[in-house]
Amino acid sequence: MHARHSAQPAPAAGRGPRLWLIAGTGEGPPLAAALLAQGWRLRVSVVSAVAARAYASHGALELAVGALGASDGEASTRVLMHQLQQARRQGDGFRWVVDASHPFAVRITAALVAACRSCDQPLLRLSRAQPPPGRAELLEDLPELGDRIAAGEPLLLAIGARRLAEAIRCCPTALHHARVLPSPTALRQALAAGVAPARLACLRPGSSDAAILAGLCRQWRIRSVLCRQSGGAGEAVWQRLCQELGLRLLLLRRPAEPCGLEALALEPLLARLNRGADAPDPAARPGAEDRAG
Repeated sequence: MHARHSAQPAPAAGRGPRLWLIAGTGEGPPLAAALLAQGWRLRVSVVSAVAARAYASHGALELAVGALGASDGEASTRVLMHQLQQARRQGDGFRWVVDASHPFAVRITAALVAACRSCDQPLLRLSRAQPPPGRAELLEDLPELGDRIAAGEPLLLAIGARRLAEAIRCCPTALHHARVLPSPTALRQALAAGVAPARLACLRPGSSDAAILAGLCRQWRIRSVLCRQSGGAGEAVWQRLCQELGLRLLLLRRPAEPCGLEALALEPLLARLNRGADAPDPAARPGAEDRAG
């Protein structure tokens, strides 16, 4: 469930159309700023208090911090439906829901699609750019690691902590190293997966960490790096570093977007929302709450 970020009070109702943005720290802050400039009232959902700090304070911005739903897809859908219905019952429903979550956050995107369809709630997806892989090798999924990594090969896993154990099982004879987020949960998951403390780095992804990552790759004598085809700053850093250091880069292929979900790049998405800002609120249509229940 969400826990409202105490530093950001909920905006007052009735000052313009309301929008629910699910985002992180990449495209989320500039998208939120652009939406506020268009006159939207925003509820922005982020996973952590650290992510919340990336959003500038604004009178029409409400920050909600915490995981959306649960690890179970159906349970997450029910939680999201409850929040949509509750906003409508309070007379302040969302004109749009915008999913700007990470391309690999497939469970939350699937839950949003199911919840919004059940509640007859308009939903848009922010489509992140996907640059060509260049010299990187694309992997359809983690089991392919077994055929790509030799026994004893120093491998750096930069795919987040959640799937570390699975990745290690897929190439058990490699010499595993990992870069994870600096959070207690990520650290626990990495250690539980079997990564030795001396081969573990807790760093937030971004260009500012490039020099540290390069130093670690040299110290650990890394030969191959596995990261996700996210299209974000993290992938760009690894593309550049692997080219500079002569390392092999393996990219875990980005999942396909759900069928029937309208996905737009930033500028087309803003234009689409701007055109629909004055349209009748679908939440106010007779029977909307009955269809959602």
